[in-house]
Amino acid sequence: MDWDALRLSLSLAAWTVAILLPVSILAGRALAYRRFAGSGLVEALVMLPLVLPPTVFGFYLLVAFGRTSPIGQVWQDLFGQQLVFTFEGLVLASVIFNLPFAIQPAQRGFEAVPRDVREAAACCGMSPLAALWRVELPLAWPGVMTAMVLTFAHTLGEFGIVLMVGGSIPGETRTIAIAIYDRVQAFDGESAAIMSAVLVAISLFTIAVTYWLSARVGRRLS
Repeated sequence: MDWDALRLSLSLAAWTVAILLPVSILAGRALAYRRFAGSGLVEALVMLPLVLPPTVFGFYLLVAFGRTSPIGQVWQDLFGQQLVFTFEGLVLASVIFNLPFAIQPAQRGFEAVPRDVREAAACCGMSPLAALWRVELPLAWPGVMTAMVLTFAHTLGEFGIVLMVGGSIPGETRTIAIAIYDRVQAFDGESAAIMSAVLVAISLFTIAVTYWLSARVGRRLS
């Protein structure tokens, strides 16, 4: 069992969820409530990672994060190291690749909030921020929670993006999915089976906890 790879995968998933949680709430709410010129294009761009092969998307991210790219040069100037083949590069790539998993379920959650409830909150004198925190977010929370679970589980199992942007550097970019692949390539089926089983167990536990929390929130709101 490659515990360093598992730790790195959990850390990557946790950072991705932490960054995308506020993004999913703000972007999901904006797309649910506001129709503006180009909103269809924005939604299409958000969904793009779902239809592109991970290796293709990873290639474009590799080029965008490279040392000769504007993003790569700015990162090099600020932090004195390259962005590709680092854990920070993996986090940024994971955040971009998981945008549809984070935003779309949250958007559906906010779309399910009745309009008259939002109007009633405004009539009661609530500010937009207070209405979001006290009225809209509790009602849309199952969608937001689903978004975070999908993001966490998808990040744990991601292979193509990690391999293209991060490679397989032990302790730095070698995630559990890459470790499983390496063990299969080395004909070590037993280790690959153990790591795969651990990954499945973590994913099932995460989904089970989500259903339990969603049920508790539903009972409180009913």
